[in-house]
Amino acid sequence: MATDLAVADPAELGFDQGRLARIDRHFARYVDDGLLPGWLTVVARHGRIAHLSHYGQRDLEAGLPVEPDTRWRLFSMTKPITSVAAMVLYEQGAFELTDPIARWLPEFAEMRVYAKGSALRPATEPAIEPIRVWHLLTHTAGLTYGFHHAHPIDAMYRSAGFEWDTPPGKDLAECTRIWASLPLVHQPGSEWNYSVATDVLGRLIEVVSGRPLDEYFAEHVLGPLGMTDTAFQAAEASLGKLAALYVPEPGTRLARRHDGFGDLAKRRPDLLSGGGGLVSTAADYFRFTEFLRRGGELDGTRLLGTRTLARMARNHLPGNADLESFGRPLFAEMPFHGHGFGLGFSVLLDPVAAKTLSSAGEIAWGGAASTAFWVDPAEDITVLFFTQLLPSSTHPLRQQLRQLVYQALVDEPPTGPRARP
Repeated sequence: MATDLAVADPAELGFDQGRLARIDRHFARYVDDGLLPGWLTVVARHGRIAHLSHYGQRDLEAGLPVEPDTRWRLFSMTKPITSVAAMVLYEQGAFELTDPIARWLPEFAEMRVYAKGSALRPATEPAIEPIRVWHLLTHTAGLTYGFHHAHPIDAMYRSAGFEWDTPPGKDLAECTRIWASLPLVHQPGSEWNYSVATDVLGRLIEVVSGRPLDEYFAEHVLGPLGMTDTAFQAAEASLGKLAALYVPEPGTRLARRHDGFGDLAKRRPDLLSGGGGLVSTAADYFRFTEFLRRGGELDGTRLLGTRTLARMARNHLPGNADLESFGRPLFAEMPFHGHGFGLGFSVLLDPVAAKTLSSAGEIAWGGAASTAFWVDPAEDITVLFFTQLLPSSTHPLRQQLRQLVYQALVDEPPTGPRARP
């Protein structure tokens, strides 16, 4: 059940149409200058689309344009979907957020934590408390990513075959066992570090539910939400709609094709990555953001209770800290200043500290290929941005998009909580 991406009158939704056109002019320059292959953006308010635009090519070499039904690699925009899937199980009483994950994943029973030394000879100490479910949802478990290039344990991940890709032929269960065999970068719950935690959460879902992650997603999240074009691979019939993947050319930053990594979406992967494996469309992901905006319900299907989603959208970092004070100063899909982290996505705590026009309470995340979304409950706005340039730190696309969306909002600011439709 694909969502119709019909566009309403922007003025009815509080936007100035001429100002919204600035979005298109600004990002068209990225394409015209050769820095992006193409892009698509959706700006919606009160569940109605005020602005839908796309520009450039989904495949530069083949001359194929970006279209509304282009298939995009979500990368880390998969993480909020996995987190919702886990919370569906939570609501069924399958686990508590404070449960040690070793109850289901015994390989995590005796974790060691890095103390000093090199990647070749690290000195470790015992974890003083177990990794718990909420640690996975909040990236406070002490796990990491090989692509950080900032810590000896990151290097150990790379040596084990984990940087941007995973070891060939190894499934989620095998990869989870490898991650559990490596030291943690910090004690569980003591810091925030962007990591494979959501992939481990995906494995937890498999063990608790007794189903492979793709089947669980299809039956309990994607299917009920009508996200029929979202999966761990592009369907055979839609391969021609799949956006090619690009990276910046060293020196010039011009977009250069990267088929070695990009073609992975054309087949069922060995690893069903809850942290970054899904392929989707703008219409499908708009359904997901509408589900978030509406408090856990969409088109009469309630996937999560309102209070569950409200708690997911609260900052879960101890002491209500932001990522700047509690996180490691490494790569993430959002800025650190003024942002906390909930159960699966960032939470904007202080727009002034974050130097943004968005509202406190905004939930958001992005993907490694420069995709992004956010949901602003104060203004009742959802925004999506899709492109396919890896990594997402190449250009400040997300910050610029926020500026351009909010400068086009011209009605009176809300004075209190806005009722959901």
